[in-house]
Amino acid sequence: MIRLAIVSPCYNEEAVLEKSAERLTALLDELVGKGTISRNSFMLFVNDGSRDRTWTIIERLYRENKYVKGLDLTRNVGHQSAIMAGMLTAKDMADGVITIDADLQDDLNAIPKMLEEYEKGYDIVYGVKVLRQADPLLKRMTAQAFYRLQSKMGIESIFNHADFRFMSRKALQILSQYQERNLYLRGLIPMIGLPSTTVDDIISEREGGVSKYTFGKMLGLALDGITSFSIKPIYGIIYLGLIFLLIALCIGIYVLHALLAGTAVPGWASLILSIWVTGGFLMIAVGTVGLYIGKIYREVKHRPLYNVKTMLE
Repeated sequence: MIRLAIVSPCYNEEAVLEKSAERLTALLDELVGKGTISRNSFMLFVNDGSRDRTWTIIERLYRENKYVKGLDLTRNVGHQSAIMAGMLTAKDMADGVITIDADLQDDLNAIPKMLEEYEKGYDIVYGVKVLRQADPLLKRMTAQAFYRLQSKMGIESIFNHADFRFMSRKALQILSQYQERNLYLRGLIPMIGLPSTTVDDIISEREGGVSKYTFGKMLGLALDGITSFSIKPIYGIIYLGLIFLLIALCIGIYVLHALLAGTAVPGWASLILSIWVTGGFLMIAVGTVGLYIGKIYREVKHRPLYNVKTMLE
């Protein structure tokens, strides 16, 4: 019988936390009653530097609910690092860990299916979004575009999978050996290579509050995913430079022909336009290379991903 840990990162989630704990408690009671998981299974709420009453609520839930444990980080480290903190904390306390956001938009009915797949021998089970009408249209469109872009960039990831997944202790032990500071778990976990499968995940409406994943954060996550796992953007810059050289060669031939034919018309518009266009592409190229250098800068410092203030267990 598996001892299960459900890890849920929280950032300013006081509006949904009590409801989330209530629903997860009902699920754990049901699974314990069926003999699917052991009685000492638990849920671990990771407080990612919240500025509201999130940690106060976690402390109260810990006193009142036998399943609740809490991990309070010293500051906000971001969604990916908070998930990592929860998984690495729980890996020595449980046989398997399921990560799910505190808003519980992911389908709780998928969790028993994940456990069934684990019993079949799969160490990693991904929740794949098959229906996400509850998400805003813009979020659905940008997410689909991003998954396709990842595929084009050669990044090994699960299409339409976010961070709702099951991982066995064996998988977590391997994951703990990865020392990357630029975390992108959706690309990192498939690299583990252990047997994996998927279950359907139907997205529902939030219980309350608002999504913490702003467009800026989603864009940052997308850039992290691409630049942490693919060097194709750099090759793209090289190819673009070659195209510009060919264009410049064609323009040079045209200018030479115009001079010989006496049809050249003096003017500055084409000159200024070419300077701005070329300068813009050069800035994009330098910025792209700078992203990679910046990531190297962060990696070589070997700073910890997170620091723990308090652990309730």
